[in-house]
Amino acid sequence: MKKMFGSALLLLMIGVMCSMAVPAKAENIEKATWLWNPWSLVHGSQETLEFLTDKQVTKVYVQIDRELSADVYRSFITDAAELGIDVYALDGAPDWAAPKGYLQLRQLLDWVEQYQKTSSGEAAFKGVHLDVEPYLYSGWNTKRETVIKAYQSLITEASVKTKQLNIHIEADLPFWFDEIKYKNAYGTGLLSDWVQKQTDGITIMAYRDTSDFITSFSLHELAVGEKLSKSVTIGVETGETDEGDYLSFYQEGEAVMDRELDQVYEQVKSYSSFSGFAIHHFDSWKIMHP
Repeated sequence: MKKMFGSALLLLMIGVMCSMAVPAKAENIEKATWLWNPWSLVHGSQETLEFLTDKQVTKVYVQIDRELSADVYRSFITDAAELGIDVYALDGAPDWAAPKGYLQLRQLLDWVEQYQKTSSGEAAFKGVHLDVEPYLYSGWNTKRETVIKAYQSLITEASVKTKQLNIHIEADLPFWFDEIKYKNAYGTGLLSDWVQKQTDGITIMAYRDTSDFITSFSLHELAVGEKLSKSVTIGVETGETDEGDYLSFYQEGEAVMDRELDQVYEQVKSYSSFSGFAIHHFDSWKIMHP
């Protein structure tokens, strides 16, 4: 039944794509999103895949909940692969930068390792995507140097382990990490530059609702990514927030977001590091007004 569903959905997708006027650039860049509620896949994977294909998504960061059966992930990833969608294992929290936060990272990596051993081919994850945000941890303002070092230790461990598993490692970064300096056992420099060196790619959380700001917040990372031959994805927000309307496209709607991202594209397309856009996140994007 699963194969029949996957094939039918694939044919449907091909038919839809052929009938749409797809911009040429859409063939060359990625479109990603975060899926924070994996339990929605238990009964709603078909609806999820239909939405993803309709939005021409090529990559999904799916939250890992170890209480959810691996079979749910396996089925979803297999069907997504048939539609040309890569799936990354998503996890992370601010307290991962706490003194014993590395234990949570190891639980994720151990789970991914066991999953990969039993899920070869199209059912396997393409990589791990970390969303730690250490600046939201309480120690950031009181023991920042310690927290930064703990965060760097996490990224280093994840990088080593994913190389052993032969999968990619990516991380979400706030746009202002290129203003955060570090000087410790890992060297000296800007934190964003260091993370780019340790990972295969980053997603910049350039959370603003105008193209000029989104672009300006991404230029440093794009330039560094070009020098390092590392990919850079530009992320935007669609959820409602009480931090200011300018952070999200929630108020403006999808048509405005698409227009602004078209303008961003025109300004960044010359960077070889630019890999595409990421929309945060699936649930808020799905209910976003046109």
